[in-house]
Amino acid sequence: MFREEVAPTVRSSVIPEQFRAFVAEKADDGVTRGTRDVRRADLPGGEGSSGERVAAGEVEIRVEWSSINYKDALATTASGKVARISPLIPGIDLAGEVVAGDEPSLAPGSRVLAHGYDLGVARHGGWAQYARVPAAWIVPLPDGLDARLAMALGTAGFTAALSVIRLEARGLRPGNGPVLVTGASGGVGSTAVGILAARGYEVWGATGKRDEEGRLRSLGAAGFVPRGEYTGAPERALDRERWAAAVDSVGGASLPYVLRTLRYGGAVAASGNAGGAGFATTVFPFILRGVALIGIDSAYLSIDERREVWRRLATDLRPRGLGEGLTDVSLESLEPSIDAMLRGAARGRWIVRIVGTAPT
Repeated sequence: MFREEVAPTVRSSVIPEQFRAFVAEKADDGVTRGTRDVRRADLPGGEGSSGERVAAGEVEIRVEWSSINYKDALATTASGKVARISPLIPGIDLAGEVVAGDEPSLAPGSRVLAHGYDLGVARHGGWAQYARVPAAWIVPLPDGLDARLAMALGTAGFTAALSVIRLEARGLRPGNGPVLVTGASGGVGSTAVGILAARGYEVWGATGKRDEEGRLRSLGAAGFVPRGEYTGAPERALDRERWAAAVDSVGGASLPYVLRTLRYGGAVAASGNAGGAGFATTVFPFILRGVALIGIDSAYLSIDERREVWRRLATDLRPRGLGEGLTDVSLESLEPSIDAMLRGAARGRWIVRIVGTAPT
């Protein structure tokens, strides 16, 4: 006997034919960007000429909160080399409520978040009132986090947590010695400080923003490394052993400093390139001190591990100061915030309030 194949259920879309979004689009003289009306038919994952149905495996989300990451800011510039489609709705993370789809575990009304994969890069992202996202990319919002707190963490907080998980998997424990966090005033760095301090580590911050030291001390930072020390030209291949481990979200000149000052057997979890994509070092930290360089990729981590990291962010990896010192911006005020991010003026976490955005 032949088994009868059952076609997947296709849900009717509940997204309006037009809605508001922040869009970046390539132009002859660079990139045009701003808030404008977007058609439902322009979203991926729809069926029909106007996208009035949701394709199998897709979920529609009414977005409530997103955030601003350095990668998002780069996606709005001609030289950023991040955006892979044009026009693009940026926003590499989002949180909100499921409103339609055919996934039983993600029924309408479910509270969810999504980030990484191609979101905000090669697929329209979170800077919009609505999004369509593959069900396989979605994380149910864990108990203890609402949509705003989830985006107070966002991709940056997730990256910080994953960095700590990878370091602890290699054996890092609070009694091993001090842990350095570079880019400590940024999203990844300040969250890493808060997570490590909450777990009992002696945390030191490397930041060139002296006015941020008070905030970082409130998150648990025990001390600071001045910019001249971690960006200056080295006098030798190896310096005095200082750090049991490090979280580096900057790259550039900071990573060689970390490598040559790690203690024997130490490790650095590296996730950023705001200080530059290239760096110069020697083999000596690796072959004479046995240190390790651990790459942190938060974009394509498997969904099962991703969901586990988020569960832990709501529990034993919850950082100190979560939800404090946030900068809230709206879709309409995103442009100046992006410019501030690109010139290094951002402090802590900047989150994007989608709820309350005026409908068309």
